[in-house]
Amino acid sequence: MFGKRAADVDEAPPKAPQAPPAATTYAPPPEKAAAPIATRPQRSEPSDAPVPARGRSDLPKATAPAGGPKATTAFEQLQAAQGPAPATQVVREQSDYYHATKTTIFNALINTIDLAQLAQLDLKAAAEEIRDIVAELVAIKNVSMSISEQEMLVQDIINDVLGYGPLEPLLARDDIADIMVNGASRVFIEVGGKVQLTNVRFRDNSQLMNICQRIVSQVGRRVDESSPICDARLPDGSRVNVIAPPLALDGPTLTIRKFRKDKLTMKDLVKYDSITPEGARVLGVIGACRCNILISGGTGSGKTTLLNTLTAFIDPTERVVTCEDAAELQLQQPHVVRLETRPPNLEGQGQITMRDLVKNCLRMRPERIIVGEVRGPEAFDLLQAMNTGHDGSMGTLHANSPREAVGRLESMITMGGYGLPSRTIREMIVGSIDVIIQAARLRDGSRRITHVTEVLGLEGDVIITQDLLVYEITGEDAEGRVVGRHRSTGIARPRFWDRARYYGLERELAEALDAAE
Repeated sequence: MFGKRAADVDEAPPKAPQAPPAATTYAPPPEKAAAPIATRPQRSEPSDAPVPARGRSDLPKATAPAGGPKATTAFEQLQAAQGPAPATQVVREQSDYYHATKTTIFNALINTIDLAQLAQLDLKAAAEEIRDIVAELVAIKNVSMSISEQEMLVQDIINDVLGYGPLEPLLARDDIADIMVNGASRVFIEVGGKVQLTNVRFRDNSQLMNICQRIVSQVGRRVDESSPICDARLPDGSRVNVIAPPLALDGPTLTIRKFRKDKLTMKDLVKYDSITPEGARVLGVIGACRCNILISGGTGSGKTTLLNTLTAFIDPTERVVTCEDAAELQLQQPHVVRLETRPPNLEGQGQITMRDLVKNCLRMRPERIIVGEVRGPEAFDLLQAMNTGHDGSMGTLHANSPREAVGRLESMITMGGYGLPSRTIREMIVGSIDVIIQAARLRDGSRRITHVTEVLGLEGDVIITQDLLVYEITGEDAEGRVVGRHRSTGIARPRFWDRARYYGLERELAEALDAAE
């Protein structure tokens, strides 16, 4: 975890603005601060770069052309164009003096402590040791900061050494759905379905790359020039994607799909108007009576959240096996087996694909198989599983409508090279998929379940579907939010009526469909 930081010691620290010769000079930190963590004999003293004096004219400043207005940062320009947006103020605005001081203190800390011994401590003890040493360094360097600024400086450095650096305040907020880092100086977040630029920035691309490597190494993966693309996850299940130079031209690009600490339920979806109470009852019956479900939608439409919600209707006595590229599903049942794919190693060997996992599921005596996302030839194996006694299986895929979802399934099976006739593939789809649930993110950023569609059968070579519930947009309110309503199409007895009756849920289904009209 700390090995990458140790490499930074041999690099020349960033040049800070030079103070006059009479400025404070460095002295080794007191023995008390460094005693619990052995110091390196050859690096027993901190860096000699002085802390820049506040207000010095030689600090880097953004200057405007002669006679023109004062230049602003890109963040300030975007704020001026978008208007005030309090949500973008993730951290307090920090001056160039603060960043230069933080860099100098950080380099002095790295030259003072022994990272190998620090790595042997638990996080709480390591944080206390770093706090003590940074406090000593701040006092020795005569840093001109308020108490609150010093505390912020200490916490930032602790985050840099032990955590995820500038990402920590973003990861702590539960209202953020996505974090998008485009190089060291551009960090965007999605709040309420809207993407906003924040004032968070990294020291440089090297710090960002170190944090990316720290994240992916926690799940046994790597990202570097030889393997510049990586999918991983955070300990809480948040999905992570990293693409590094030379593929990313402007520095490492990190994308985090955050998961809420409190798992959403169907009641929450009703509260957020994603579905009506009557529609929620229909979905509950669909999940409980072991229909084979395909959840379709675009990027960020809430497919995984909806899949998590539907798994709440699985009977606790059933054995469930999940297959994912990065394990992010949060099933609450007691009998769950979680499987995750594996990328190839340095020699290009040892890769385990999604298809390998789905095929292996069939030998694990599953009652339900859940595939996090179907995106390739594993679609054939999932349909085979659904059609051979594993009722109640679920999966997600990217498509813009239920009709397009059916077409994508067919195309993915064809790309697998099976050489099956189109009619055979369509018969397999009809015999496997019972219900397609379409999720969408609307133009105002809200997420809605737009279709609950069942697959009926074949007429000639055409797959026939019928909608049970649809979402109709009727307009927008004064604040620009989309206004619409869910309505039933009037289908009194869907195709899975007999299945619902087998599980004793036909009355619940009839009442829900009647109330939805």
